[in-house]
Amino acid sequence: MANNLIGLDIGSSSIKVCQLKETRRAYQLQCFGTIPLPPEAIVDGSIMNATAVVDAIRELMASQKIRQKDVAVSVSGHSVILRKINLPVMTREELEESIQWEAEQYIPFDINDVNIDVAILNDHNDQGQMDVLLVAAKKDMINDYINVVREAGLMANVVDVDSFAVQNAFEVNYNLPVGETVALINVGAAVVNINVIHSGVSAFTRDIAQGGNQYTDEIQKQLNVSYDEAEALKVGGGGGDQDSVVPQEVERVMQQVSETIANDVQRSLDFYAATSADASINRIYLSGGCAKVPALTKAVEAKTGVPVEAIDPFRQIDIGSRGLDPSFLKNLAPLATVAVGLALRSGDER
Repeated sequence: MANNLIGLDIGSSSIKVCQLKETRRAYQLQCFGTIPLPPEAIVDGSIMNATAVVDAIRELMASQKIRQKDVAVSVSGHSVILRKINLPVMTREELEESIQWEAEQYIPFDINDVNIDVAILNDHNDQGQMDVLLVAAKKDMINDYINVVREAGLMANVVDVDSFAVQNAFEVNYNLPVGETVALINVGAAVVNINVIHSGVSAFTRDIAQGGNQYTDEIQKQLNVSYDEAEALKVGGGGGDQDSVVPQEVERVMQQVSETIANDVQRSLDFYAATSADASINRIYLSGGCAKVPALTKAVEAKTGVPVEAIDPFRQIDIGSRGLDPSFLKNLAPLATVAVGLALRSGDER
């Protein structure tokens, strides 16, 4: 059986870790934990405070009593480019040889500054060409993530992309009928990852520079409160001495930000619809820290006219054998999606 890696999701506002064990019948959850990061430790996917990130990883691994050192991490944001391109039909070996040259016309960075990978989505499409997914990420960003993992005493065996980690978790937990199209929307603290899947294959991807931090920023600005107070209000806290009008004000701000994010999601899905023959999306699944914000679910559903639900990355995973708290896992399920997707990766993958 595959030797699964530890899934280590290093997000902008928190770090999540997940360990799975593959059995003959199902995956078993060994552990899941999360720890917050200080504000602006990671900005736009770039690590600004490496010491804080290393300390958080060490503390999280120790709290979960994880001894395994091999991990899978993922990246997203403006330093990551995902493009579906059409190329003449060729072998995998020929593609590996020519992709550096082909990629130059699609990547807005110096080709020497990025790491490139490709996945063949369809080796013979209707136009007699092959559909290829091109993935490029800036080397300095990848090195920063690998270095903090190494400093924490771990080894990054796999560097994935957030969108594909979500897709891994989705595929293990949900059956997507042939011909159906779903949109997986991961709403992180700083980035929204959109991945449209048709018949099990990624058909459209896009990252939007929006996210949960916007809720906090707007609450801070409009209600004139501290960062910590804004975070507490965002997740429904605030303390008993708050003026009774504040929750309504918070709700108004949450609604405004949700509308903004939903508008950007709709524009992206409209672009997909205009450029694809398989344009009809059957369902939208939300993941990430803001997936359980009621205003966001309602706004996305209203703008797109498509049913929306929060993804459950533990839906088909055995969680009963390790004494883990089901209510804890249920509450944090959408937040765990990337970490679960990474924990599905094995050490012998490319």
